[in-house]
Amino acid sequence: MNRLSNRQIVSWALYDWANSAFAVTIMAGFFPVFFKQYWSTGDDVTQSSFHLGIANSSASLVIVILAPLLGSIADQGSSKKRFLLFFAVIGIIMTAGLYGVEQGAWPVAMGLYVLATIGFSGSIIFYDALLVDVAPRKHLDFVSGFGYACGYLGGGLLFALNVVMTLNPNWFGLTDTSEAVRWSFLMVAIWWALFSIPLLLFVKEPRPARVTRPPLATLRSAFRQLTGTFKEVKRLRVVFLFLLSYWLYIDGVDTIIKMAVDYGMALGFDSNNLIVALLITQFVGFPAAIAFGILGERLGAKTGIYIAITVYLVVVVWASRMDSEWEFYAMAITIGLVQGGIQSLSRSFYARIIPTDKAGEFFGFYNMLGRFAAIFGPVLMGWVSVTTGNPRLSILAIAVLFILGLALLFFVDE
Repeated sequence: MNRLSNRQIVSWALYDWANSAFAVTIMAGFFPVFFKQYWSTGDDVTQSSFHLGIANSSASLVIVILAPLLGSIADQGSSKKRFLLFFAVIGIIMTAGLYGVEQGAWPVAMGLYVLATIGFSGSIIFYDALLVDVAPRKHLDFVSGFGYACGYLGGGLLFALNVVMTLNPNWFGLTDTSEAVRWSFLMVAIWWALFSIPLLLFVKEPRPARVTRPPLATLRSAFRQLTGTFKEVKRLRVVFLFLLSYWLYIDGVDTIIKMAVDYGMALGFDSNNLIVALLITQFVGFPAAIAFGILGERLGAKTGIYIAITVYLVVVVWASRMDSEWEFYAMAITIGLVQGGIQSLSRSFYARIIPTDKAGEFFGFYNMLGRFAAIFGPVLMGWVSVTTGNPRLSILAIAVLFILGLALLFFVDE
């Protein structure tokens, strides 16, 4: 615990506690269901699914385009915190705006969600890049894991409260489930804003070695640096191979996160039970992420990633054969044991192999690949499902991503 006595580390990790409320309650939990049943009421089910897919892909595409450039600009003036604040404010305001969207107004809800997701994803670029500023090199794995653990616990606590609100709205003086969900959106915005304050107050960035330039000169310099860094990524074989490996296996991880509830419903499982399973994953992920941080320090981050990918392969094969809800619960627990671990160790491993003075830009590339993963994986799963007519084969197709990612990781020599 003496490692956590550093106020900067705790303040940095609390931003994960803050923004994970958006990832869990809105992105993975309530927004997809509410979008279909409330804002798209009367519309065809497939049409609302198409609109939601467009919203997710649009937000991801914006971040894919902007991420490396934004990171480069932030590195030019040591401005990670300011950029993080800018995107966080966008996400918080747009999330709060969802509270006031009337029933049937799906275009407004879709627009606010896209902007909120851009704010969330954009802030993560600079949050990840600050890891190298707050954590000693020898404790990167533990600090990264601690951040993810805070995210699982913080996001899980608010999500648990929101689930209780929607199941028993009268306990909270609310008229119905719809009002409870709308209040949940507002609560996420408040939670996100409140727990972002410690990072803004207590996390310090080192002053830039370069001379501060006017905005236009900074932008031109950022473009030149971006081009140079792209060449450098290709030249640095370790970084290049790891990014390819990461893109593949994190694609599988993100696809399971986003498609698990939909897959369970395709098998005929009750939606309430699936939400409870998602909640279980959050609370199992809290101690597991810390445990993987310790594992990374003792056995190496790469070994920890190997273990997590292997578990995911077992889960995918298991999911393709399961036929009862208790298995879904067991699978949720298993995923919770490794989900935070593979995310945190990937971040700390990457932080260890990149130039620290270009952390913003290199993490821009890192998050860009994460956004690409959010586009490709679900499409692969949907294509296999439509082509074969068998949802079980669609989840099995994800195994290919884990196998290829594992194979490439073998050649990454830290």
